[in-house]
Order: sequence, then C-alpha cells, then structure tokens
Amino acid sequence: MSDQKSTETIMLRGALVPSLIVGVIAIAISSIFAGLPGFLGGLIAQFVVIIYFAIHIGVSRIARNLDPMSTMALAVFSYFAKLLFLGVFLYLLSAFTSRESINRTTFGVTAIALTFAWLGGEIASFMKLRIHLPLPETNPKK
Repeated sequence: MSDQKSTETIMLRGALVPSLIVGVIAIAISSIFAGLPGFLGGLIAQFVVIIYFAIHIGVSRIARNLDPMSTMALAVFSYFAKLLFLGVFLYLLSAFTSRESINRTTFGVTAIALTFAWLGGEIASFMKLRIHLPLPETNPKK
C-alpha cells in the first residue's frame, strides 16, 4: 500500500473537519436556545449534510478511472438519486415528526452552515493538492 493518500481521502478529511467543528458548535447553540428539539434538529442536519456530500466524494472515487461518458452518467445518476432521497427524507421528516419534537428552523440553519463549512473545507483542501492536469500538446505550424 502506498503512503500517498488519494485525492478523495484528502478532500474528505479537509471537508469533514470543519463540518464537524461547525456541526458541534451549531448543535450546542441549538440545544441552548431550543432545547431537545434544537439538539435533534441540529443532529439530523449534520447527519444529512455529511452523508449527502460524502456520497459525492465516494462517487468521484469510483469514477476516477472511468471514461468521460461513464463518469458523466454516474454523476448525473448520483445527483438525481441524492435529490430524490433528500426529498423523500424531508417529506418523511415533516410527515412523521411533530414541530415540537424536531426544530425545523434549527435543522435548516444548521444544514446551511454545514453546507458552507463542507464546501469551504473541500475547496481549501483541493487548492492545496496542486494537481497537475495534462495540457493538450501544441503543434506549431510548419
């Protein structure tokens, strides 16, 4: 096994650390201001956001060696599947839980804060990778 970590592992760690920090802070603040429903709203938001974005990194790891058409098909399928499952999850959350048991405002604010933290961490870790992309060869005219 190589000592060098994959780009996906580096990006996952770079995104996970700030997301967990923001998540813990958001859950603590939510618990203070909204009690147990705030705690549950923040906790569920953290679970949803981390799973949602971790799947994206997992798909990019799977698609690493695929041809461009297969990669695009896998990405489109992944986005639609995540959107469908997120919609179903939010429907089930609103249909089978009461507003008194899970604070919806806390869920939404925490999910947005975690999304910004995840994307910021992922972008920062990607910028540190310094991946060299192959440039097309230039053929000077003769």
